[in-house]
Amino acid sequence: MADVAQGLVPMVEIWRGEQLESLHSGHAVICDATGAVVESWGNPQAVIYPRSSCKMIQALPLLESGAGAALSDTQLALACASHQGARAHVTAVERWLADLGLGEGDLRCGAHEPSDRVERNRLICTGDAACQLHNNCSGKHAGFLMLNTHLGGDAEYVEPDHPVQRAVRTAFEEVTLEDSPGYGIDGCSAPNFACTVGGLARAMAAFAGADDSGGARQKAMVRLRDAMMRHPEMVAGEGRACTELMRAMGDGAAIKTGADAVFVAILPRQKLGIALKIADGGTRGAEAAIVALLARAGVLDPAHPAARKRLGGPQTNWRGKVTGEVRLAAGFAG
Repeated sequence: MADVAQGLVPMVEIWRGEQLESLHSGHAVICDATGAVVESWGNPQAVIYPRSSCKMIQALPLLESGAGAALSDTQLALACASHQGARAHVTAVERWLADLGLGEGDLRCGAHEPSDRVERNRLICTGDAACQLHNNCSGKHAGFLMLNTHLGGDAEYVEPDHPVQRAVRTAFEEVTLEDSPGYGIDGCSAPNFACTVGGLARAMAAFAGADDSGGARQKAMVRLRDAMMRHPEMVAGEGRACTELMRAMGDGAAIKTGADAVFVAILPRQKLGIALKIADGGTRGAEAAIVALLARAGVLDPAHPAARKRLGGPQTNWRGKVTGEVRLAAGFAG
């Protein structure tokens, strides 16, 4: 295994006028359902934190245990979400917790202001404070709480040695086919287990190749990936890459971003999984790179407005004047 800085390749170029202004480098891997690497750029053995890109893995024990058998597709999409904190997200999580006999105070994700402008303005106008329901990870944490109720663990379900997180680590290592070298504490206070970029791609390929006629894990994978594709608005929110690109692809792919420029994709028709990491942590680079890989795989029309918004379209300033362009670096996903 290698440090994330080892073996980087240029992926995305930012041009202003006739000059290259910025360059995003990283690693990307495409795996098939057997776990074999189909294509790669950079170093598949680079170790990363997948951050929120692995939420569908973190949700596996919820379904495999039977605890989440009755959940709706909307709730499953929320369990995989990094949502905007819009009213639709907040009220759905609140109702989920109420159904468990729990409330906002049982969450351990912490509070932050919503990214959704309408909800943020509502809070400002009413004088209400943002709460943990607005946290972009509150859906994932509702899933943790549901699993915790099933397992009978104590209230501190985000602790690394808690039964919930032990179940998550087991599932994580089994689907990546790697022993995690360790964990960091994520922004929502849950442990985030490290893996290689190749291991993350293998996990996504396992989701892509899963069959509803298989065992409990395969059934869980199918339910989670399908819920994401059916409800992209719950996975992120209006204006966000995950939501806009999944809408553009229909049932072609389930995709998920993670902080510090991680992006993954599950392609069920091709039975392929994709994982990428931009080393500088720039969201702009990660979104452009995933668009390139999805277009290469044939599931995203590169001319679609959601794709051109992130790659290949002119960059304009506040007056609408063209200032430059986001391009692929030579040799990457062309």
